Amino acid sequence: MKKLLKYTVYVVIVVVVIAIAAVSYITLALPNVGKAEDIKVALTPQRIERGKYLANHVTLCMDCHSTRDWTKFAGPMLEGSDGKGGEKFDAAVGFPGNVEVPNITPYHLGNWTDGELLRAITTGVRKDGSAIFPIMPWPYYSKMDREDLYSIIAYIRSLKPIKADYASAKLNFPLNIIVHTMPQKASLGKVPDTKDTLKYGEYLVTAAAYMECHSQVDKGKLIPGLEYAGGREFVIPNAGTVRSANITADKATGIGSWTKAQFVNVFKQYADSTKAKATVKPHEFQTIMPWYKYADLKETDLEAIYAYVKTIKPIKNQVVKFSAK
Repeated sequence: MKKLLKYTVYVVIVVVVIAIAAVSYITLALPNVGKAEDIKVALTPQRIERGKYLANHVTLCMDCHSTRDWTKFAGPMLEGSDGKGGEKFDAAVGFPGNVEVPNITPYHLGNWTDGELLRAITTGVRKDGSAIFPIMPWPYYSKMDREDLYSIIAYIRSLKPIKADYASAKLNFPLNIIVHTMPQKASLGKVPDTKDTLKYGEYLVTAAAYMECHSQVDKGKLIPGLEYAGGREFVIPNAGTVRSANITADKATGIGSWTKAQFVNVFKQYADSTKAKATVKPHEFQTIMPWYKYADLKETDLEAIYAYVKTIKPIKNQVVKFSAK
């Protein structure tokens, strides 16, 4: 009996040592995506303009990294908060930790190199080498064209500096350990010829991370077989739970019966600022979908997006849009 107890103690000690070694390796050696590139992005007017379009209406960098007014429909950006950051992801929205979206104006990123910005956007690794939890959908940005990424960097560099500082991100256990394993090396792509409508539409849908928002997840991972079928839940404080729409070609529960004109109009109707900025009272229908930003997508881009999503395999999945708190 004593021998058995002795061996049990030894086994426990070995297991603990292995566990400590594993955690130490993960937290000290990872992430490992390589050094930031030694690059300098020229701030040309063309790049800044392209970056402005992408960051505001496709990748939505500005939507997330600015302050949003949740008393208005779709939470439009507060005027003068461009790139300021400050949006919170915490227990109030069902997030396992406390993350305040960082400031991306030159005030905060002025000492970052262009290579460090590119690495952060495409691999999920900060200037200091720490991992970025993919609230920022860097796994999708990692497939973008290098020139488009340079354009976004150029645009960010052109923003007005805004003095705003936030606490470092804190994730709950074991996510604070797992996050170190998440960053991956980028596999940059190319912007297809806009005449190749399907390929170009796929590029835009990927860059906009539609699959991430319009797919259900289990423990943070997309559920296989339900890609683009909607139903992902987003908690909006003082309102309720909103669920993403099914954007597959299913005619009964998705957009299979929509015409191209109907699809484009759903977005363009919010170019009317009175609709995009209508007041929403507590517990009334609200959405995180930034319609006021998507409304300014080029019509040809919306048509390309429509062409691609119509090719997505139909998945029957009825979604209840909103549940009041």
